[in-house]
Amino acid sequence: MTKLIALIDGSLYSHSVCDHAAWVAGRTGAAVEILHVIGRRETGSPPADLSGSLKLGARTALLEELATLDEQRGKLAQKRGRAILEDAKAKIAAAGVTEVTTRLRIGDLVEAVAECEAEADLVVIGKRGEAADFARLHLGSNLERVARSSRRPLLVAARAFKPIERFLIAYDGGTSSMKAVDTVARSRLFSGLRCSLVTVGPDSENTRKRLGNAQALLEAGGYAVEGMVIDGDPETVIAETVEKQAIDLLVMGAYGHSRIRSLIIGSTTAEMLRSCKIPVMLFR
Repeated sequence: MTKLIALIDGSLYSHSVCDHAAWVAGRTGAAVEILHVIGRRETGSPPADLSGSLKLGARTALLEELATLDEQRGKLAQKRGRAILEDAKAKIAAAGVTEVTTRLRIGDLVEAVAECEAEADLVVIGKRGEAADFARLHLGSNLERVARSSRRPLLVAARAFKPIERFLIAYDGGTSSMKAVDTVARSRLFSGLRCSLVTVGPDSENTRKRLGNAQALLEAGGYAVEGMVIDGDPETVIAETVEKQAIDLLVMGAYGHSRIRSLIIGSTTAEMLRSCKIPVMLFR
């Protein structure tokens, strides 16, 4: 891993994003680019209908005043964004990361991530953002958009960082979960950490074979792996395993089904992001 992108917005989760980014960089030697995106709504107001019973000249004066206010608001948003980036840079540098850069963008977050991630190996984002409702099990509105569109592994930071010593791979035999296993087996990021591997479903010969193949790949990478096949509902089984084994990081494939199907029956990915209080690393 040579570079990662840390997405921050000034929310409480931004501190955790910085801590998780510093942890990854410290284990891999990767450079960190901190990205803050200012939405277009933060730098301008929508056109207003000022027609009606305004006196001659009043409408023009009001439009000029609104234009001045929009310009001031845009400048303040950029000034605030630069301050957020500088604070984040200082925090990551204080953790011992030597190569830290910042980037400020105005526009759509997903478009900005798509532009920047081509040079990166990993994207780090908080579970919730500045505008998110902090009600229980509510996810930030931008998280799913980034998770569905990003081509890079995505590390979703929990509310607060804690040392990561043990991780769990939720393995279903699909392409994305196989990519997760292959990446873990080859990456310095996970070296020395304790690894568990779980497949949810009937305990059949075919299931055991798939699990065994994944376990063999991880063992070839130097991991002593505890492999498990557990029957039941995936969301429930994974959440209970995370709790029982005191897992610090969940690794899994992201959004194996279409958006329409997820809207109808829900998504294991979204449910794990909502219910798990630990960071989650997603692979596409």
